[in-house]
Amino acid sequence: MRLRSRITTDGMDRVAHRAFMRATGMDDEAIAQPFVGVMSTHGENTPCSMSLRPQAEAAKLGVAAGGGTPIEFTTVSVSDGTSMNHQGMRMSLLSRELIADSIELVMRGHAYDAMVGFAGCDKTLPGVMMGMVRVNCPSVFVYGGAMLPGEWRGQQATVLTAYEAVGAVYAGNFSESDLAELELHCAPTVGSCPGQFTANTMAMVSETLGLALPGSAMMPAVYSQRLALARRAGRTVMRILKDGGPLPRDLVTRKSIENACAAVAATGGSTNAGLHLPAIAHEAGIRFTMDDVAEVFHRTPLIASLQPGGKYLARDLHHAGGVVLVLKSLLDGGHLHGDALTLSGRTLAEDLASAPGPDGEIVRASTAPLHPTGGVVVLKGSLCPDGALIKIAGLKSLVFEGRARVFDGEEACVEVVRAGGIRAGDVLIIRNEGPKGGPGMREMLGTTALIYGQGMGEKVALITDGRFSGATRGMCIGYASPEAAEGGPLALVQDGDPIRIDCEARSIDWQIEPAEVARRRAAWQPPRRGERLAGALEKYARLVGPAHLGALTHSGAAEWPEGK
Repeated sequence: MRLRSRITTDGMDRVAHRAFMRATGMDDEAIAQPFVGVMSTHGENTPCSMSLRPQAEAAKLGVAAGGGTPIEFTTVSVSDGTSMNHQGMRMSLLSRELIADSIELVMRGHAYDAMVGFAGCDKTLPGVMMGMVRVNCPSVFVYGGAMLPGEWRGQQATVLTAYEAVGAVYAGNFSESDLAELELHCAPTVGSCPGQFTANTMAMVSETLGLALPGSAMMPAVYSQRLALARRAGRTVMRILKDGGPLPRDLVTRKSIENACAAVAATGGSTNAGLHLPAIAHEAGIRFTMDDVAEVFHRTPLIASLQPGGKYLARDLHHAGGVVLVLKSLLDGGHLHGDALTLSGRTLAEDLASAPGPDGEIVRASTAPLHPTGGVVVLKGSLCPDGALIKIAGLKSLVFEGRARVFDGEEACVEVVRAGGIRAGDVLIIRNEGPKGGPGMREMLGTTALIYGQGMGEKVALITDGRFSGATRGMCIGYASPEAAEGGPLALVQDGDPIRIDCEARSIDWQIEPAEVARRRAAWQPPRRGERLAGALEKYARLVGPAHLGALTHSGAAEWPEGK
């Protein structure tokens, strides 16, 4: 094995390096072995990450059993659950970049030979995968798992149930005392949100890309099987190190990214995948835009009934057979590239050769889909020429026509929604919330859940250059690009403008005469920021690119220093 770490261990002039290693508890045997970073986003700020430390400890045992020296380190996570609905949400998408950067800094700064990475909350999953692809050393990704659903008055309950119940309280259809009781029962264990929201969507992506072990994505966080899985991840990374691959950039190819897009579409996954898949591809030097996402989404059938657009949760899919059910059905229907490589060193088709077929209830055959095209759709048109994303899984109608009600920022819209001030036929425009305009591209589950909870989920539409949670449902269109702060058409919309959304035709049109558009554009001035930016947000606003390219902050495909 050619070990990167030997640059820190070998030779007389590395005596100080070895002394530091001995101060951490290493002996001669440990120093002589490959160094494997075992990183996680463990923390007590979110239930999503609280199961990660025990799993990381188990992975260290696997690394040691495989002849490596495990070295644990951690990085940040920002909880979407507690940063929602206030300015803290600006930090969520930004944390994706910080996580990838921090992995690069530690892995390259210490010249570790391999890594096992654990993630649990929405942005931590793509952040860790991006970091793995960037450093491109032997790596295994492990998702921490989803929480179990709660039970309230004989019914299954999740955090989304509680979010939407808040809207029902504002509408007078639910009591505050019932809401307080529901709050106590909707999130009973550690782990990520249990539906096919962003965390579970990206966990499915990790298996589909081949970065994670089969069977890992849908296993609940509290299952003891996760400790065995983590030990296996540690042993697997040592096998990859000894074999010389496959490395992350062997796994993350255009074909595997298209496969991951298909898995998202087939399960009605999170619209955030439209940001994260291009970003992961970018780390491998692959240009993959919202147009590429749209092409795969359109040709892939919706075959899985998963919340929020369907009925079932991650736990249910795990018990039925896991992600392989989805992938097997897609492969048999000709919707996947079977020759894409996986972590095992075999092709995806070889890995799925003995996989069971769909159960027919949670996952259908590709020939009998819930919808002929994917559960997530990219819309383009005069209002969003570079694209926007909507989750159509579960929608009763795919066409909406109405008139604009414009809000500069999320808070202004929330105030009106809380007061019951929206009407059927409204097209709510929340602008200046994009990657640069926010900055940070806030997620708006709080707003969309209020709307849905009031029974207005398909009676109004919402369009924003911000983001949505994977739990969002209804006629909600986000990631509108170009964003308003960059002079996109969203910046020129005025109250009363007619707008037509056609998800079947994949169009979103602003029905204004070209001469009027030109007049408004000539008069438009970039919005003035209400506060002075500094720190991380200032740097992010300067660097971040547009949503349709993945909201990227660097040029991509960074190489190991000096080619080592």
